[in-house]
Amino acid sequence: MAKQARAWQRMLSGRRLDLLDPTPFDIEIEDIAHGLAFVARWNGQTVGDYAYSVAEHSLLVETIYGRISPKADARWRLAALLHDAPEYVIGDMISPVKAAVGPGYGALDERLEAAIHIRFGLPAKVPQNIKRQIKKADRISAWMEATQIAGFTKTEADKLFGVPDPNLTRDLTIVLRPPMETRADFTARHATLLAALA
Repeated sequence: MAKQARAWQRMLSGRRLDLLDPTPFDIEIEDIAHGLAFVARWNGQTVGDYAYSVAEHSLLVETIYGRISPKADARWRLAALLHDAPEYVIGDMISPVKAAVGPGYGALDERLEAAIHIRFGLPAKVPQNIKRQIKKADRISAWMEATQIAGFTKTEADKLFGVPDPNLTRDLTIVLRPPMETRADFTARHATLLAALA
């Protein structure tokens, strides 16, 4: 009988996270914040002295979501902050690569997302109307990143991500900073939102 391949990853917290069958018990916010702060968006193809991390992107998406839905419950703001949380272990892939990998990537992402949500008191699946609003915030963030740090023209970004409402991006700029700062801010924002749920 062939030996089964290892499917778990040891986290800095000491947890062993089974990637194929993740449980909420093996998920810690410190692991998520650390991982996302060191995962680069756009495959690292951005200008600046620091990579633009998934953690920084997540903070921006949560801010934009708050502008789209100013009366949103704290749990949905938390869902917005955690919308890419599975990438702390599976990494960030640009959309063309996700499409090439096929449905396996999506299934892995969904299992991890469900475990993460349950760990922090969210439903395993976010309601579709909330998910659509978070996706809208995600696309606006992608447009900002594309035009400010990833070398896209406005015309290219408009075609790929749609033209954002300027009221939703007013006074927002892409921030490039050391991973430790982003990690700390991500963890602090998570704590604030969890406290609002209590």
